[in-house]
Amino acid sequence: MLKAHVFLILSFIHLCSYGQSVSYSLTMPKPQNHYFEVEMTLKDLKEKEVLVKMPVWAPGSYLVREFSKNVNQVTATDDQGKRIPVKKVSKNGWSFTRGKAKQISVKYHVYAFELSVRTSFLDLSHGFVSGSGVFMYTESTRNNSGSLVITPHPSFKKITTALPRQGEGVVSESFEYTFENYDQLADCPIEIGNQETFDFMASGTKHTVAIYGSGNHNVENLKKDMAKVIESTTKVFGQNPNKEYTFIIHNVVNGQGGLEHTNSTTLSVNRWTYQGDDYLGFLNLVAHEYFHLWNVKRLRPIELGPFNYDQENYTSLLWVMEGFTTYYDELLMLRAGYYDQSEYLNKLQSSINYVEGSVGSRVQPVAHASFDAWIKAYRPTENSANTTMTYYSRGANIAAMLDAMIIDAYQGDKCLDHFMRLIYDKYYLKLNRGFTEKEFESDLTAFMRRDMKPFFDSYINGTEIPDFDAIFSKIGMNVKKSTTPAPSFGASYSQSNGKLVIKNVRSNSTAENAGLSVNDEIIGCNGYRVDQAAFDKVISTLEAGEQLNLLISRDDVLLEIVVVMANYEKLKFTFSPAESTDRVKLLNYWLRND
Repeated sequence: MLKAHVFLILSFIHLCSYGQSVSYSLTMPKPQNHYFEVEMTLKDLKEKEVLVKMPVWAPGSYLVREFSKNVNQVTATDDQGKRIPVKKVSKNGWSFTRGKAKQISVKYHVYAFELSVRTSFLDLSHGFVSGSGVFMYTESTRNNSGSLVITPHPSFKKITTALPRQGEGVVSESFEYTFENYDQLADCPIEIGNQETFDFMASGTKHTVAIYGSGNHNVENLKKDMAKVIESTTKVFGQNPNKEYTFIIHNVVNGQGGLEHTNSTTLSVNRWTYQGDDYLGFLNLVAHEYFHLWNVKRLRPIELGPFNYDQENYTSLLWVMEGFTTYYDELLMLRAGYYDQSEYLNKLQSSINYVEGSVGSRVQPVAHASFDAWIKAYRPTENSANTTMTYYSRGANIAAMLDAMIIDAYQGDKCLDHFMRLIYDKYYLKLNRGFTEKEFESDLTAFMRRDMKPFFDSYINGTEIPDFDAIFSKIGMNVKKSTTPAPSFGASYSQSNGKLVIKNVRSNSTAENAGLSVNDEIIGCNGYRVDQAAFDKVISTLEAGEQLNLLISRDDVLLEIVVVMANYEKLKFTFSPAESTDRVKLLNYWLRND
Protein backbone atom coordinates (compact mmCIF):
# COMPACT_ATOMS: atom_id res chain seq x y z
CA MET A 1 0.00 0.00 0.00
CA LEU A 2 2.86 2.35 0.87
CA LYS A 3 4.54 1.67 -2.47
CA ALA A 4 1.29 2.52 -4.27
CA HIS A 5 1.08 5.84 -2.46
CA VAL A 6 4.68 6.64 -3.36
CA PHE A 7 4.01 5.80 -7.00
CA LEU A 8 0.95 8.07 -7.08
CA ILE A 9 2.89 10.94 -5.50
CA LEU A 10 5.76 10.59 -7.97
CA SER A 11 3.29 10.38 -10.87
CA PHE A 12 1.55 13.54 -9.67
CA ILE A 13 4.85 15.42 -9.43
CA HIS A 14 5.80 14.27 -12.91
CA LEU A 15 2.45 15.35 -14.39
CA CYS A 16 2.65 18.73 -12.63
CA SER A 17 6.12 19.43 -14.01
CA TYR A 18 5.39 18.13 -17.51
CA GLY A 19 5.17 20.95 -20.01
CA GLN A 20 6.70 23.50 -17.66
CA SER A 21 9.87 25.10 -18.91
CA VAL A 22 12.55 27.46 -17.69
CA SER A 23 15.07 29.57 -19.56
CA TYR A 24 17.59 32.23 -18.61
CA SER A 25 19.33 35.17 -20.19
CA LEU A 26 22.53 36.65 -18.81
CA THR A 27 23.83 40.10 -19.71
CA MET A 28 26.55 42.40 -18.40
CA PRO A 29 26.01 45.84 -19.96
CA LYS A 30 28.37 47.62 -17.56
CA PRO A 31 31.11 45.26 -16.32
CA GLN A 32 32.79 47.94 -14.22
CA ASN A 33 29.80 47.98 -11.86
CA HIS A 34 30.27 44.23 -11.27
CA TYR A 35 26.62 43.31 -11.90
CA PHE A 36 25.33 40.38 -13.92
CA GLU A 37 21.76 40.98 -15.04
CA VAL A 38 19.64 37.82 -15.14
CA GLU A 39 16.22 37.14 -16.58
CA MET A 40 14.54 33.86 -15.68
CA THR A 41 11.53 32.95 -17.85
CA LEU A 42 9.02 30.40 -16.53
CA LYS A 43 6.35 28.96 -18.82
CA ASP A 44 3.22 26.91 -18.16
CA LEU A 45 3.66 26.79 -14.40
CA LYS A 46 1.04 24.80 -12.51
CA GLU A 47 1.33 26.36 -9.06
CA LYS A 48 -0.46 29.60 -8.29
CA GLU A 49 2.07 30.73 -5.70
CA VAL A 50 5.54 30.71 -7.24
CA LEU A 51 8.67 30.53 -5.09
CA VAL A 52 12.05 31.26 -6.70
CA LYS A 53 15.20 30.54 -4.70
CA MET A 54 18.94 31.18 -4.82
CA PRO A 55 21.21 28.41 -3.46
CA VAL A 56 23.04 29.17 -0.23
CA TRP A 57 26.17 27.13 -1.08
CA ALA A 58 28.27 25.84 -3.96
CA PRO A 59 28.54 22.03 -4.16
CA GLY A 60 32.11 20.92 -3.48
CA SER A 61 32.74 23.78 -1.06
CA TYR A 62 31.16 22.94 2.26
CA LEU A 63 30.19 26.31 3.69
CA VAL A 64 26.92 28.22 3.59
CA ARG A 65 27.93 31.36 1.67
CA GLU A 66 24.53 33.04 1.49
CA PHE A 67 24.65 33.90 -2.21
CA SER A 68 21.35 35.75 -1.92
CA LYS A 69 23.25 38.57 -0.22
CA ASN A 70 24.45 39.58 -3.69
CA VAL A 71 20.96 39.72 -5.26
CA ASN A 72 19.23 43.05 -5.90
CA GLN A 73 16.17 44.39 -7.73
CA VAL A 74 14.07 41.22 -8.02
CA THR A 75 11.02 41.91 -10.19
CA ALA A 76 8.42 39.79 -11.95
CA THR A 77 6.18 40.48 -14.95
CA ASP A 78 3.49 38.41 -16.63
CA ASP A 79 3.11 37.59 -20.33
CA GLN A 80 1.33 40.93 -20.86
CA GLY A 81 4.24 42.87 -19.40
CA LYS A 82 2.31 43.65 -16.21
CA ARG A 83 4.33 43.88 -12.98
CA ILE A 84 3.58 41.27 -10.35
CA PRO A 85 4.29 42.08 -6.68
CA VAL A 86 7.26 40.10 -5.34
CA LYS A 87 7.68 39.33 -1.64
CA LYS A 88 10.84 38.18 0.12
CA VAL A 89 9.78 35.18 2.21
CA SER A 90 13.09 33.68 3.37
CA LYS A 91 16.77 34.53 3.27
CA ASN A 92 17.07 33.01 -0.19
CA GLY A 93 13.47 32.92 -1.44
CA TRP A 94 11.13 35.29 -3.27
CA SER A 95 7.43 34.60 -3.77
CA PHE A 96 4.70 35.96 -6.03
CA THR A 97 1.19 35.05 -7.18
CA ARG A 98 1.04 33.93 -10.79
CA GLY A 99 -2.62 34.61 -11.39
CA LYS A 100 -3.69 33.48 -14.86
CA ALA A 101 -0.39 34.25 -16.53
CA LYS A 102 1.08 31.36 -18.52
CA GLN A 103 4.50 32.96 -18.70
CA ILE A 104 6.39 34.80 -15.99
CA SER A 105 9.63 36.74 -16.32
CA VAL A 106 11.75 37.16 -13.18
CA LYS A 107 14.55 39.71 -13.41
CA TYR A 108 17.29 40.42 -10.90
CA HIS A 109 20.86 41.72 -10.60
CA VAL A 110 23.73 39.79 -9.03
CA TYR A 111 26.71 41.67 -7.62
CA ALA A 112 29.82 39.67 -8.61
CA PHE A 113 33.13 40.86 -7.24
CA GLU A 114 34.75 37.88 -5.50
CA LEU A 115 37.11 36.00 -7.79
CA SER A 116 37.41 32.49 -6.41
CA VAL A 117 36.64 29.05 -7.78
CA ARG A 118 33.29 29.00 -5.95
CA THR A 119 32.07 32.58 -6.37
CA SER A 120 31.36 34.89 -9.31
CA PHE A 121 33.23 37.91 -10.64
CA LEU A 122 32.82 40.63 -13.23
CA ASP A 123 34.95 43.59 -14.22
CA LEU A 124 36.32 45.12 -17.40
CA SER A 125 38.85 42.30 -17.82
CA HIS A 126 36.49 39.30 -17.71
CA GLY A 127 33.46 37.66 -16.17
CA PHE A 128 33.27 34.38 -14.27
CA VAL A 129 29.98 32.70 -13.39
CA SER A 130 29.68 30.09 -10.65
CA GLY A 131 26.14 28.94 -11.39
CA SER A 132 24.81 28.31 -7.88
CA GLY A 133 25.48 31.94 -6.96
CA VAL A 134 23.90 33.47 -10.08
CA PHE A 135 20.94 31.39 -11.26
CA MET A 136 17.74 31.07 -9.23
CA TYR A 137 15.46 28.03 -9.53
CA THR A 138 12.04 26.72 -8.61
CA GLU A 139 11.40 23.28 -7.17
CA SER A 140 8.80 22.52 -9.86
CA THR A 141 11.21 23.18 -12.75
CA ARG A 142 14.44 22.07 -11.10
CA ASN A 143 14.50 18.75 -12.96
CA ASN A 144 13.41 20.23 -16.30
CA SER A 145 15.68 20.99 -19.22
CA GLY A 146 16.11 24.54 -20.40
CA SER A 147 18.29 27.07 -22.14
CA LEU A 148 20.65 29.90 -21.27
CA VAL A 149 21.38 32.82 -23.59
CA ILE A 150 24.49 34.82 -22.74
CA THR A 151 25.06 38.22 -24.28
CA PRO A 152 28.62 39.24 -23.42
CA HIS A 153 29.73 42.82 -23.12
CA PRO A 154 30.98 43.92 -26.60
CA SER A 155 34.58 43.90 -25.33
CA PHE A 156 34.33 40.18 -24.48
CA LYS A 157 34.75 37.87 -27.48
CA LYS A 158 34.85 34.37 -25.94
CA ILE A 159 32.77 32.15 -23.70
CA THR A 160 34.13 28.91 -22.24
CA THR A 161 31.86 26.45 -20.44
CA ALA A 162 31.03 22.75 -20.42
CA LEU A 163 27.38 23.51 -21.18
CA PRO A 164 26.36 22.28 -24.66
CA ARG A 165 26.10 25.17 -27.11
CA GLN A 166 23.34 25.57 -29.66
CA GLY A 167 24.47 26.74 -33.10
CA GLU A 168 28.13 25.92 -32.56
CA GLY A 169 30.30 27.96 -34.89
CA VAL A 170 27.60 30.53 -35.66
CA VAL A 171 28.83 34.11 -35.33
CA SER A 172 26.43 36.04 -33.11
CA GLU A 173 26.32 38.70 -30.42
CA SER A 174 24.68 36.14 -28.13
CA PHE A 175 25.50 32.55 -27.28
CA GLU A 176 22.83 29.95 -26.48
CA TYR A 177 23.43 26.92 -24.28
CA THR A 178 21.23 24.09 -23.07
CA PHE A 179 21.05 22.16 -19.81
CA GLU A 180 19.32 18.93 -18.81
CA ASN A 181 18.30 20.22 -15.38
CA TYR A 182 19.19 22.88 -12.85
CA ASP A 183 21.94 20.72 -11.32
CA GLN A 184 23.80 20.73 -14.65
CA LEU A 185 23.36 24.49 -15.05
CA ALA A 186 24.72 25.12 -11.55
CA ASP A 187 27.55 22.63 -12.11
CA CYS A 188 29.02 24.22 -15.24
CA PRO A 189 31.12 27.33 -14.50
CA ILE A 190 31.32 29.93 -17.28
CA GLU A 191 34.32 32.06 -18.28
CA ILE A 192 33.47 35.14 -20.33
CA GLY A 193 36.11 37.43 -21.78
CA ASN A 194 39.16 37.19 -24.00
CA GLN A 195 40.78 34.16 -22.42
CA GLU A 196 43.49 32.10 -24.08
CA THR A 197 42.10 28.73 -25.19
CA PHE A 198 43.51 25.49 -26.56
CA ASP A 199 42.52 21.81 -26.87
CA PHE A 200 44.22 18.46 -26.48
CA MET A 201 43.23 14.80 -26.41
CA ALA A 202 43.84 12.46 -23.48
CA SER A 203 42.24 9.12 -22.55
CA GLY A 204 39.99 9.39 -25.61
CA THR A 205 38.50 12.65 -24.30
CA LYS A 206 38.75 16.12 -25.79
CA HIS A 207 40.00 18.61 -23.21
CA THR A 208 39.51 22.35 -23.61
CA VAL A 209 41.61 24.74 -21.53
CA ALA A 210 40.72 28.40 -21.01
CA ILE A 211 43.30 30.59 -19.25
CA TYR A 212 42.43 34.01 -17.85
CA GLY A 213 45.32 36.27 -16.93
CA SER A 214 48.94 36.51 -17.97
CA GLY A 215 51.53 34.11 -16.62
CA ASN A 216 54.63 32.08 -17.41
CA HIS A 217 52.72 29.08 -18.77
CA ASN A 218 53.81 27.23 -21.88
CA VAL A 219 50.89 25.82 -23.86
CA GLU A 220 52.78 22.90 -25.40
CA ASN A 221 54.11 21.85 -21.99
CA LEU A 222 50.63 22.08 -20.51
CA LYS A 223 49.18 19.90 -23.26
CA LYS A 224 51.80 17.22 -22.72
CA ASP A 225 51.94 17.27 -18.94
CA MET A 226 48.23 17.60 -18.25
CA ALA A 227 47.60 14.71 -20.64
CA LYS A 228 50.01 12.46 -18.73
CA VAL A 229 48.28 13.26 -15.43
CA ILE A 230 44.84 12.68 -16.96
CA GLU A 231 45.85 9.33 -18.44
CA SER A 232 47.29 8.12 -15.12
CA THR A 233 44.13 9.22 -13.33
CA THR A 234 41.81 7.50 -15.81
CA LYS A 235 43.69 4.21 -15.37
CA VAL A 236 42.55 4.03 -11.75
CA PHE A 237 38.93 3.58 -12.82
CA GLY A 238 39.52 2.02 -16.23
CA GLN A 239 37.35 4.40 -18.24
CA ASN A 240 36.78 8.11 -18.70
CA PRO A 241 33.10 9.07 -18.31
CA ASN A 242 33.32 12.22 -20.45
CA LYS A 243 33.67 12.78 -24.17
CA GLU A 244 34.63 16.39 -23.50
CA TYR A 245 36.08 18.15 -20.46
CA THR A 246 36.82 21.80 -19.70
CA PHE A 247 39.54 23.39 -17.57
CA ILE A 248 39.06 27.04 -16.59
CA ILE A 249 42.31 28.41 -15.16
CA HIS A 250 42.63 31.76 -13.44
CA ASN A 251 46.17 33.15 -13.30
CA VAL A 252 46.07 35.53 -10.34
CA VAL A 253 48.26 36.80 -7.51
CA ASN A 254 46.80 34.64 -4.74
CA GLY A 255 45.87 31.22 -6.08
CA GLN A 256 43.12 29.44 -4.15
CA GLY A 257 43.12 25.89 -5.47
CA GLY A 258 40.34 24.25 -7.43
CA LEU A 259 36.71 23.20 -7.46
CA GLU A 260 35.45 20.06 -9.16
CA HIS A 261 32.51 19.70 -11.52
CA THR A 262 31.03 16.78 -13.44
CA ASN A 263 32.79 17.56 -16.72
CA SER A 264 34.87 20.60 -15.88
CA THR A 265 36.92 22.28 -13.18
CA THR A 266 38.06 25.74 -12.22
CA LEU A 267 41.66 26.19 -11.04
CA SER A 268 42.99 29.33 -9.38
CA VAL A 269 46.80 29.58 -9.28
CA ASN A 270 49.56 32.14 -8.96
CA ARG A 271 50.35 33.50 -12.41
CA TRP A 272 54.06 32.52 -12.10
CA THR A 273 53.39 28.95 -10.99
CA TYR A 274 54.44 27.16 -14.17
CA GLN A 275 58.12 26.46 -13.40
CA GLY A 276 60.04 24.22 -11.01
CA ASP A 277 58.37 22.89 -7.86
CA ASP A 278 55.48 25.31 -8.29
CA TYR A 279 54.70 23.70 -11.63
CA LEU A 280 54.64 20.27 -9.98
CA GLY A 281 52.18 21.77 -7.51
CA PHE A 282 50.01 22.88 -10.42
CA LEU A 283 50.03 19.38 -11.95
CA ASN A 284 49.21 17.98 -8.52
CA LEU A 285 46.16 20.28 -8.44
CA VAL A 286 45.17 19.04 -11.90
CA ALA A 287 45.39 15.46 -10.62
CA HIS A 288 43.31 16.27 -7.55
CA GLU A 289 40.45 17.97 -9.37
CA TYR A 290 40.46 15.46 -12.21
CA PHE A 291 40.24 12.54 -9.76
CA HIS A 292 37.05 14.17 -8.47
CA LEU A 293 35.42 13.31 -11.83
CA TRP A 294 34.90 9.91 -10.30
CA ASN A 295 35.35 10.40 -6.56
CA VAL A 296 32.70 13.01 -5.53
CA LYS A 297 30.97 13.86 -8.79
CA ARG A 298 29.93 10.28 -9.55
CA LEU A 299 31.08 8.02 -6.74
CA ARG A 300 29.68 9.88 -3.74
CA PRO A 301 28.01 9.69 -0.32
CA ILE A 302 24.26 9.53 -0.65
CA GLU A 303 23.95 12.96 0.97
CA LEU A 304 25.90 14.64 -1.84
CA GLY A 305 23.40 14.42 -4.64
CA PRO A 306 20.72 15.27 -5.46
CA PHE A 307 21.60 18.40 -3.50
CA ASN A 308 19.59 20.40 -1.03
CA TYR A 309 20.60 23.92 -2.09
CA ASP A 310 18.82 25.56 0.85
CA GLN A 311 20.98 24.28 3.68
CA GLU A 312 23.99 22.22 4.72
CA ASN A 313 24.29 18.70 3.30
CA TYR A 314 25.96 16.75 6.11
CA THR A 315 28.08 13.65 5.58
CA SER A 316 30.70 11.85 7.68
CA LEU A 317 32.51 10.67 4.54
CA LEU A 318 34.49 13.69 3.34
CA TRP A 319 37.60 11.86 4.54
CA VAL A 320 36.92 9.46 1.65
CA MET A 321 35.89 12.04 -0.91
CA GLU A 322 38.61 14.62 -0.25
CA GLY A 323 41.07 12.51 1.73
CA PHE A 324 41.32 9.67 -0.80
CA THR A 325 41.54 12.24 -3.58
CA THR A 326 44.43 13.92 -1.74
CA TYR A 327 46.18 10.56 -1.42
CA TYR A 328 45.78 9.88 -5.10
CA ASP A 329 46.86 13.32 -6.31
CA GLU A 330 50.36 12.62 -4.91
CA LEU A 331 50.39 8.95 -5.95
CA LEU A 332 49.36 9.88 -9.49
CA MET A 333 52.27 12.30 -9.72
CA LEU A 334 54.51 9.32 -8.99
CA ARG A 335 52.73 7.09 -11.50
CA ALA A 336 52.90 9.78 -14.18
CA GLY A 337 56.65 10.11 -13.66
CA TYR A 338 56.82 13.54 -11.99
CA TYR A 339 58.01 12.16 -8.61
CA ASP A 340 60.49 9.39 -7.97
CA GLN A 341 59.94 6.93 -5.12
CA SER A 342 62.02 8.91 -2.67
CA GLU A 343 60.18 12.15 -3.41
CA TYR A 344 56.83 10.46 -3.01
CA LEU A 345 57.78 8.84 0.31
CA ASN A 346 58.94 12.21 1.60
CA LYS A 347 55.51 13.62 0.75
CA LEU A 348 53.74 10.77 2.55
CA GLN A 349 56.06 11.00 5.54
CA SER A 350 55.42 14.75 5.81
CA SER A 351 51.67 14.19 5.66
CA ILE A 352 51.74 11.58 8.41
CA ASN A 353 53.99 13.72 10.61
CA TYR A 354 51.76 16.75 10.10
CA VAL A 355 48.64 14.84 11.12
CA GLU A 356 50.00 12.76 13.98
CA GLY A 357 52.10 15.64 15.33
CA SER A 358 49.06 17.90 15.63
CA VAL A 359 47.21 18.33 18.91
CA GLY A 360 43.83 18.36 17.15
CA SER A 361 44.39 14.82 15.84
CA ARG A 362 43.91 13.47 19.35
CA VAL A 363 40.70 15.44 19.82
CA GLN A 364 38.64 15.27 16.61
CA PRO A 365 37.99 11.96 14.78
CA VAL A 366 38.15 12.25 11.01
CA ALA A 367 34.46 11.29 10.67
CA HIS A 368 33.58 14.24 12.92
CA ALA A 369 35.89 16.50 10.93
CA SER A 370 33.90 15.53 7.84
CA PHE A 371 30.52 16.15 9.42
CA ASP A 372 31.57 19.45 10.97
CA ALA A 373 33.19 20.83 7.83
CA TRP A 374 30.29 23.28 7.53
CA ILE A 375 30.98 24.91 10.88
CA LYS A 376 34.69 24.27 11.51
CA ALA A 377 36.81 23.53 8.44
CA TYR A 378 35.97 26.75 6.60
CA ARG A 379 35.67 28.84 9.78
CA PRO A 380 38.99 28.36 11.59
CA THR A 381 39.72 30.19 14.82
CA GLU A 382 42.86 30.77 16.87
CA ASN A 383 42.01 27.52 18.72
CA SER A 384 41.35 25.29 15.67
CA ALA A 385 44.78 23.63 15.76
CA ASN A 386 44.03 22.40 19.28
CA THR A 387 40.69 20.84 18.44
CA THR A 388 40.48 19.91 14.76
CA MET A 389 42.29 17.99 12.04
CA THR A 390 41.63 18.36 8.32
CA TYR A 391 39.87 15.44 6.62
CA TYR A 392 42.09 16.08 3.59
CA SER A 393 45.41 15.07 5.17
CA ARG A 394 44.11 12.55 7.65
CA GLY A 395 41.89 10.97 5.00
CA ALA A 396 44.91 10.74 2.69
CA ASN A 397 46.90 8.91 5.37
CA ILE A 398 44.02 6.48 5.93
CA ALA A 399 43.90 5.84 2.17
CA ALA A 400 47.64 5.07 2.21
CA MET A 401 47.13 2.64 5.08
CA LEU A 402 44.26 0.90 3.30
CA ASP A 403 46.26 0.73 0.08
CA ALA A 404 49.10 -1.02 1.93
CA MET A 405 46.67 -3.39 3.67
CA ILE A 406 45.00 -4.31 0.37
CA ILE A 407 48.33 -4.90 -1.38
CA ASP A 408 49.38 -7.16 1.49
CA ALA A 409 46.06 -9.01 1.58
CA TYR A 410 46.15 -9.72 -2.17
CA GLN A 411 49.94 -10.09 -2.35
CA GLY A 412 50.35 -7.49 -5.06
CA ASP A 413 47.46 -8.58 -7.26
CA LYS A 414 45.17 -5.76 -6.10
CA CYS A 415 45.42 -2.34 -4.52
CA LEU A 416 43.12 0.52 -3.50
CA ASP A 417 42.44 1.16 -7.21
CA HIS A 418 40.46 -2.05 -7.39
CA PHE A 419 38.28 -1.19 -4.42
CA MET A 420 37.57 2.28 -5.81
CA ARG A 421 36.63 0.74 -9.15
CA LEU A 422 34.41 -1.83 -7.45
CA ILE A 423 32.30 0.73 -5.57
CA TYR A 424 32.27 3.09 -8.59
CA ASP A 425 30.80 0.29 -10.72
CA LYS A 426 28.36 -0.72 -8.01
CA TYR A 427 26.93 2.62 -6.90
CA TYR A 428 27.37 4.87 -9.92
CA LEU A 429 27.22 2.61 -12.96
CA LYS A 430 24.73 0.02 -11.67
CA LEU A 431 22.65 1.66 -8.92
CA ASN A 432 23.11 5.27 -10.02
CA ARG A 433 23.05 6.57 -6.45
CA GLY A 434 25.34 7.48 -3.61
CA PHE A 435 26.43 5.12 -0.85
CA THR A 436 25.86 5.24 2.89
CA GLU A 437 28.49 5.13 5.61
CA LYS A 438 27.42 1.60 6.55
CA GLU A 439 27.58 0.46 2.93
CA PHE A 440 31.10 1.82 2.54
CA GLU A 441 32.30 -0.03 5.64
CA SER A 442 30.48 -3.20 4.60
CA ASP A 443 31.92 -3.14 1.09
CA LEU A 444 35.42 -2.54 2.43
CA THR A 445 35.01 -5.41 4.89
CA ALA A 446 33.96 -7.76 2.09
CA PHE A 447 36.79 -6.61 -0.15
CA MET A 448 39.42 -6.90 2.60
CA ARG A 449 38.02 -10.28 3.67
CA ARG A 450 38.34 -9.21 7.32
CA ASP A 451 36.24 -7.33 9.86
CA MET A 452 37.03 -3.63 9.39
CA LYS A 453 34.98 -2.42 12.37
CA PRO A 454 38.04 -2.23 14.68
CA PHE A 455 39.81 -0.13 12.03
CA PHE A 456 36.85 2.25 11.82
CA ASP A 457 36.50 2.39 15.61
CA SER A 458 40.16 3.26 16.06
CA TYR A 459 40.97 5.56 13.15
CA ILE A 460 37.71 6.84 11.62
CA ASN A 461 35.49 7.30 14.64
CA GLY A 462 38.40 7.37 17.07
CA THR A 463 41.71 9.20 17.37
CA GLU A 464 44.20 6.40 18.01
CA ILE A 465 47.72 6.61 16.62
CA PRO A 466 48.11 3.92 13.93
CA ASP A 467 50.88 1.35 14.10
CA PHE A 468 52.38 2.50 10.82
CA ASP A 469 55.28 0.07 10.92
CA ALA A 470 52.97 -2.94 11.36
CA ILE A 471 50.98 -1.81 8.32
CA PHE A 472 53.70 -0.67 5.92
CA SER A 473 56.42 -3.20 6.82
CA LYS A 474 54.28 -5.89 5.20
CA ILE A 475 54.79 -4.23 1.82
CA GLY A 476 58.50 -3.53 2.28
CA MET A 477 58.55 -0.17 4.06
CA ASN A 478 59.92 0.36 7.56
CA VAL A 479 58.41 3.15 9.65
CA LYS A 480 60.26 4.23 12.78
CA LYS A 481 59.10 6.59 15.47
CA SER A 482 61.77 9.30 15.67
CA THR A 483 60.35 11.57 18.34
CA THR A 484 62.67 13.36 20.75
CA PRO A 485 61.59 15.78 23.53
CA ALA A 486 62.75 19.37 23.01
CA PRO A 487 62.16 22.70 24.76
CA SER A 488 59.12 24.44 23.28
CA PHE A 489 57.45 27.79 23.99
CA GLY A 490 54.19 26.47 22.52
CA ALA A 491 52.84 29.67 20.98
CA SER A 492 53.24 31.41 17.66
CA TYR A 493 53.72 35.17 17.46
CA SER A 494 54.44 37.79 14.85
CA GLN A 495 55.49 41.42 14.53
CA SER A 496 52.83 43.72 13.09
CA ASN A 497 52.71 47.52 13.18
CA GLY A 498 55.53 47.59 15.69
CA LYS A 499 53.82 45.16 18.07
CA LEU A 500 54.87 41.59 18.90
CA VAL A 501 51.57 39.73 19.27
CA ILE A 502 50.72 36.12 20.14
CA LYS A 503 48.65 34.47 17.37
CA ASN A 504 47.85 31.05 18.81
CA VAL A 505 48.66 28.94 21.86
CA ARG A 506 49.04 25.15 21.86
CA SER A 507 47.07 23.21 24.47
CA ASN A 508 49.07 22.19 27.57
CA SER A 509 52.11 24.11 26.35
CA THR A 510 54.64 26.26 28.16
CA ALA A 511 52.81 29.38 27.02
CA GLU A 512 49.36 28.17 28.06
CA ASN A 513 50.55 26.97 31.45
CA ALA A 514 52.13 30.37 32.06
CA GLY A 515 48.80 32.06 31.35
CA LEU A 516 49.54 33.63 27.96
CA SER A 517 46.66 34.14 25.55
CA VAL A 518 46.07 34.94 21.91
CA ASN A 519 46.32 38.69 21.20
CA ASP A 520 48.67 39.31 24.13
CA GLU A 521 51.34 41.84 23.12
CA ILE A 522 54.83 40.94 24.32
CA ILE A 523 56.55 44.18 25.28
CA GLY A 524 59.55 43.10 27.34
CA CYS A 525 61.53 40.04 28.36
CA ASN A 526 63.78 39.80 31.44
CA GLY A 527 63.76 43.58 31.86
CA TYR A 528 64.46 44.47 28.22
CA ARG A 529 62.19 45.58 25.39
CA VAL A 530 62.08 42.94 22.63
CA ASP A 531 61.03 42.66 19.02
CA GLN A 532 60.47 39.38 17.18
CA ALA A 533 64.13 38.79 16.32
CA ALA A 534 65.27 39.41 19.89
CA PHE A 535 62.52 37.23 21.38
CA ASP A 536 63.29 34.42 18.93
CA LYS A 537 66.89 34.49 20.12
CA VAL A 538 65.92 34.34 23.80
CA ILE A 539 63.47 31.47 23.28
CA SER A 540 65.97 29.43 21.24
CA THR A 541 68.54 29.39 24.07
CA LEU A 542 66.25 28.20 26.88
CA GLU A 543 66.38 24.66 28.25
CA ALA A 544 63.57 22.85 30.04
CA GLY A 545 63.12 24.24 33.56
CA GLU A 546 64.59 27.65 32.79
CA GLN A 547 62.36 30.66 33.17
CA LEU A 548 61.89 34.13 31.75
CA ASN A 549 59.89 37.12 32.91
CA LEU A 550 57.60 38.70 30.35
CA LEU A 551 55.93 42.08 30.36
CA ILE A 552 52.78 41.91 28.25
CA SER A 553 49.87 44.13 27.37
CA ARG A 554 46.40 42.57 27.42
CA ASP A 555 43.62 44.95 26.44
CA ASP A 556 46.00 47.81 27.30
CA VAL A 557 46.53 46.46 30.83
CA LEU A 558 50.19 45.71 31.66
CA LEU A 559 50.86 42.29 33.21
CA GLU A 560 53.98 40.45 34.35
CA ILE A 561 54.07 36.77 33.40
CA VAL A 562 56.59 34.18 34.58
CA VAL A 563 57.25 31.52 31.96
CA VAL A 564 58.91 28.19 32.83
CA MET A 565 60.15 26.39 29.71
CA ALA A 566 59.03 22.77 29.33
CA ASN A 567 59.84 20.01 26.87
CA TYR A 568 57.40 19.03 24.16
CA GLU A 569 57.40 15.69 22.39
CA LYS A 570 55.93 15.99 18.92
CA LEU A 571 55.14 12.70 17.20
CA LYS A 572 57.36 12.04 14.22
CA PHE A 573 57.86 9.07 11.90
CA THR A 574 60.55 8.18 9.36
CA PHE A 575 59.93 6.02 6.28
CA SER A 576 62.66 3.89 4.70
CA PRO A 577 62.61 0.86 2.38
CA ALA A 578 63.20 -2.41 4.19
CA GLU A 579 66.58 -4.06 3.65
CA SER A 580 65.11 -7.51 3.11
CA THR A 581 64.16 -8.30 -0.48
CA ASP A 582 61.22 -10.65 0.12
CA ARG A 583 58.73 -7.80 -0.14
CA VAL A 584 60.35 -5.80 -2.94
CA LYS A 585 57.66 -6.98 -5.34
CA LEU A 586 54.92 -5.48 -3.15
CA LEU A 587 56.85 -2.25 -2.62
CA ASN A 588 57.44 -1.80 -6.34
CA TYR A 589 53.80 -2.55 -7.06
CA TRP A 590 52.73 0.18 -4.65
CA LEU A 591 55.27 2.74 -5.86
CA ARG A 592 55.01 1.94 -9.55
CA ASN A 593 55.14 4.19 -12.60
CA ASP A 594 52.54 3.85 -15.34
